[in-house]
Amino acid sequence: MTIPECHGEVCITCSDQAVAVRVVELLPDDLAVVDTGSGMEEVSVAFVSAKVGDEILVHAKEAIAVVGGSG
Repeated sequence: MTIPECHGEVCITCSDQAVAVRVVELLPDDLAVVDTGSGMEEVSVAFVSAKVGDEILVHAKEAIAVVGGSG
């Protein structure tokens, strides 16, 4: 995994707002790979019950809500 770069005005690492992303892979230790629309990033899903395909809100690399299911 590479260090993410901020693209545009919203970044899931340093933004002051939550960003909607899609879970593409669940990893051990409550982590997930998500598609930000600008690339893939690793975030924590420790506070939510996310599944692959779910849309989640992420703030400061921490998922804070599941907003859409995978189907």
